[in-house]
Amino acid sequence: MTSDPAPLDPAVKVDLWRQRFFEAQAAAEEFILGMHGDEGVSAWIQANSRITADLLQSQRPAGESAAVHFMTRLQRQLLLYDSAVTSEPQPDGTVLRNAECGILRYRKQAAGAGVKLTFTSPCPYCQELNTAIAARYVESDVTVSCEQAGDGCTWRAESLHASENGAAGSPDRGGTAD
Repeated sequence: MTSDPAPLDPAVKVDLWRQRFFEAQAAAEEFILGMHGDEGVSAWIQANSRITADLLQSQRPAGESAAVHFMTRLQRQLLLYDSAVTSEPQPDGTVLRNAECGILRYRKQAAGAGVKLTFTSPCPYCQELNTAIAARYVESDVTVSCEQAGDGCTWRAESLHASENGAAGSPDRGGTAD
């Protein structure tokens, strides 16, 4: 007779979900790149950005700007992998500083454990995907950009009309309404 397994510790569950997501992502990358090359990856990024932007639109809290919602989602995504990320309100928007990317660290550990990685670095893919999501989702007067820096990056959401609206796009100041 078998018994039910003991419940998983919450930290073990988090690690298992990270691993499963990583495995699914790596498999999708390998399949798309193998079947369709770089053009397939570009098409996948565009489809993923459309789907994600639509999902964000349906999940956005009332009264919160799309820029604030996008930057908050990006920060939470980075925190899922224990990234060293901070959010800094600016007069023209928000800056997310990712001093040490947990996604990059996780991939390096996986590679060290013998996992075959499709991309040598996740950074170009992450940057292209999240920039494409932002282009479809955030307000038209907000520019989202990313700069790589070592094992991290800096994301900026900057409003062209910040001087008119105060700190547009700042999660700490509530952003602007659509």
